[in-house]
Amino acid sequence: MKKFCDFIVRWMGIMVLLVAALSLLWPASFLWIDTWTINPLLGVIMFGMGLTLSPHDFRIVLSRPKEILIGCLTQFTVMPLLAWLLTWAFDLPKALALGVILVGCCPGGTASNVITYLAKGDLALSVGMTAASTLLAPLLTPLLVWLIAGTMVDVDTLGMLQSILYVVIAPIVGGLLCQRFLPSLTKCIVPYLPSLSSIAIAMVVGIVVSHNADRLMVGGLLVVFVVMAHNLLGLAIGFLLGRLLRLSSPKNIALSIEVGMQNSGLASSLAVLHFAAYPLATIPGAIFSVWHNISGALVAKFFQSRVQRTV
Repeated sequence: MKKFCDFIVRWMGIMVLLVAALSLLWPASFLWIDTWTINPLLGVIMFGMGLTLSPHDFRIVLSRPKEILIGCLTQFTVMPLLAWLLTWAFDLPKALALGVILVGCCPGGTASNVITYLAKGDLALSVGMTAASTLLAPLLTPLLVWLIAGTMVDVDTLGMLQSILYVVIAPIVGGLLCQRFLPSLTKCIVPYLPSLSSIAIAMVVGIVVSHNADRLMVGGLLVVFVVMAHNLLGLAIGFLLGRLLRLSSPKNIALSIEVGMQNSGLASSLAVLHFAAYPLATIPGAIFSVWHNISGALVAKFFQSRVQRTV
């Protein structure tokens, strides 16, 4: 069973790509699952994150404030600014631009921790940055969306804050409580969490893509290019910043992956909950969910080979 779970994690990018292709070409494969299930699936992922967090992880945030601060500042400045610049440069329609901005303003995704582990990066730092950016998200994500997209659409910042608290923070707290009061159960579950998170991510992609298959076809290659550029530029800027700051190679890898990989499932969820008048806003999150897992897997292979050559 453990080998099967490891197989799922190792080939997560391919699995997500296959699910995306299946749900795009044959929407009925996931269309029977309603979009309201996106939030519970994200909750499962966040609950798993809470189960795997430990007091040691929070001590990392306190003991390495400079590195965590660098990661969070880069996360919440580079990605939102890139989103705004790309939507402006390519003159995306309002709904698609909103979707790209939502992705850019979200915190780092839990998939970044899996990719950092596979890439031989500093996993503790990656977990610390994900935890810090996730805890900051209820305040920063609605604020950034309002600042960047507020001139285009009405932004319910309070409603978004509440949604992030329910979908992200509450499940993490639940996971922490479970870890504290049910340690035996937690110990049994934790080895299987990466594969469970991978399956949940694939399910979110399948649901979002199947319910927006027609719109994805209409969206065209331009939005695909913008989403890919957003992710790749985030990875590159994170890496270059780490080099400029003379971080060690494992820390540099963690920073690059943490900045480039977003919680795009949350972006799609926020688009569904708060921007129903702009259905195309869900598309960038769906594309990002597929693409950043593929690019993440490729980046992991690249960094793995670099580490092996230096050993």
